[in-house]
Amino acid sequence: MQTVWRPFFSYNLWSLFEPAIGQEQRHCPMKRGFLKARAKEPEIAPLIQQETTYQEIGLLAQQGVYEFHQDVHPLTGDDGVRQVAAILGLEHRSQEVRDRVNQVLVNYRANPVLLDRNILKLSRGDEGFPQPILLHSGNRECNLFAAIDCIVVEPDGALHIIDFKTGKSQFDRRQAYVYLLAAQYLYPNQEAIASFYNLESQTWSDPIRASTVQLQVLEMDLFRFSQQHQDDLQRYKRKSASFEEIFPPHPGYQCRTCQFQSVCQFAV
Repeated sequence: MQTVWRPFFSYNLWSLFEPAIGQEQRHCPMKRGFLKARAKEPEIAPLIQQETTYQEIGLLAQQGVYEFHQDVHPLTGDDGVRQVAAILGLEHRSQEVRDRVNQVLVNYRANPVLLDRNILKLSRGDEGFPQPILLHSGNRECNLFAAIDCIVVEPDGALHIIDFKTGKSQFDRRQAYVYLLAAQYLYPNQEAIASFYNLESQTWSDPIRASTVQLQVLEMDLFRFSQQHQDDLQRYKRKSASFEEIFPPHPGYQCRTCQFQSVCQFAV
């Protein structure tokens, strides 16, 4: 059977379109161009495939949580941290990655926030793209991708979507709203809340809820963003020389950590 192509949307794409509140000065529209329009070009593809230190730490931290809950021994045995660190292969990582992820493991073993919770879903983080959720709006269709880290069932039956974080970045409520929209399709007629938990600072966000009206507005915005993104890709395909016009640069402090600084003529 031939696969039907549809426009797509995800929180990641949303964040490339618009910055989180308070992060406007660090947002660069050209990054979306490199990631989405030029991803297959020989000089761009290797840069995308390289994990940043931030990404490496985040993925390993999530994998650590997953491994802690595959067997009760790592959470109860004296050598639990060492055991999980060995599974993750931390000895082969850089010193910064090894130190920070090991501290996450120490923190989590001392305060296992998922212990004795009714876990409906717990992702290891490296499963690849999740199955798309088909959204409808009139005669339009769109695939929504939502890679949810964890879902627990609360005692009152509500679904609690948890997204694990590392580092010092602020929690972005937009990500929670995308997950709540996904939950509305995946688990209809079930109440859902979402929250963030930072595995390094061991801090929770406030629980985030969304009304039916809020999710309907979000869905309309979602279709608008996905269509605009496809229009931008088609414009670049027709006239690649217009790259910086379609995806305008915003150089600044963020260039220091951008994975495309070596190929971007506007990088500071």
